[in-house]
Amino acid sequence: MKKIIILLSFISFNFIFAQQTPAKNQTQDILIHNAFIHIGNGTLIENGTLVFSEGQIKYVGNNISKEDVFPLLLSEKKIKTIDANGRHIYPGFIAINSTLGLVEIDAVRASDDEDEIGEFLPHIRSAIAYNAESKVVESVRPNGVLIAQITPRGGTISGSSSVMQLDAWNWEDALIKTDEGIHMNWPSPYSRGRWWLGEDPSLKENKDYLKSIYSIESFFNQAKVYSDQKPKHLPYSSMKGVFDGSKTLYLHASYQKQIVDGIDFLKEQGVKKIVLVNAEESINLIDYLKNNNISVIISRPHRLPDNEDQDPKFTFKTASKLIKGGLIVSIDPSGQMERMNTRNLPFYAGSFAAYGLEKEVALKMITLYPAKILGLDHKLGTLEVGKDATLFISEGDALDMRTNILSHAFINGREISLETHQTKLWKRYSKKFTDIK
Repeated sequence: MKKIIILLSFISFNFIFAQQTPAKNQTQDILIHNAFIHIGNGTLIENGTLVFSEGQIKYVGNNISKEDVFPLLLSEKKIKTIDANGRHIYPGFIAINSTLGLVEIDAVRASDDEDEIGEFLPHIRSAIAYNAESKVVESVRPNGVLIAQITPRGGTISGSSSVMQLDAWNWEDALIKTDEGIHMNWPSPYSRGRWWLGEDPSLKENKDYLKSIYSIESFFNQAKVYSDQKPKHLPYSSMKGVFDGSKTLYLHASYQKQIVDGIDFLKEQGVKKIVLVNAEESINLIDYLKNNNISVIISRPHRLPDNEDQDPKFTFKTASKLIKGGLIVSIDPSGQMERMNTRNLPFYAGSFAAYGLEKEVALKMITLYPAKILGLDHKLGTLEVGKDATLFISEGDALDMRTNILSHAFINGREISLETHQTKLWKRYSKKFTDIK
């Protein structure tokens, strides 16, 4: 009997704190009016209306009446009207180069699927390891992060990334774009001494740098030769997309020499689509990157620069210099506690806005620009007619943590829950003292 009680208690506890059921498909047309509409491409509409039906945006522009909306809809279903009353509508934010859903608890090895054993693993697919019921995934949505590129880590070639929407039963339901890119970590030309062993921590030449490049070159050459062989050699055949242009090669590199060596190598190998990730010293290479048509994903600004002689505010100023130089730039949440900190994605954009970017331009870093990088700007990233109704309503400026308070959020027109285990606990314990007499 005691065992049954314990089992029932365990089931009840998990039921209370389990992720909520994903939203059902949109069955009712929705009209939102009297809103500030942030299109996501730099345009702001004041006192605007947005209408969507069956998961697609049908109208976005100045306020119009209900009667004017009817011809825009595919059916004559009753329209649900939301009076925004001066609140703000934004496209769903896109977290790029994220490990959301791949690790739940760092200290529990069984919940850690972000890295695999080996150096050259282009055939490793992050999609099938994605946990749609992750409580961390659930916690980022109340800040407007509704889409994520799920990316593996580790090795020289980490594997392939896929794009997910963040309200799903399982990884198959979550998929927006499957295996869209391969991620490669270019070896560092420098190394640092182990300070904890009393070694000099300053940068010095990496003696194994050329050896590492030869290993990469050998793998690429073999991939070109054997990618079409039968039976398939999985690692080699998985590289075929980066040569024919159907997949993007994400080059993870920080130092100037690292960036140039990596891009030059990939160009020589015939790789057609290259995106630079991390890119700490990319501001020294703006013309080079622009001439080679390279988009850039920079890490969050809330960190110190890599080199001790750099301006402490260097990371905050990077985005402004790159965008003003004509590059497409997005933000990734990588670093310590990166999955939990993904919820801060809009505030990273806000920090870049405080150091040289206009707010609507900073917004593009987490809406239009990542959509372009992922090849999804035809359906996501901006609020335009014909695109997916993936958006949210915020009380105020979504790039400001004080005013980014969501009242509604939609993915493909489905109104999703903004409740999480954190909000439930907050409501539970906020009563602790109010109930005490």
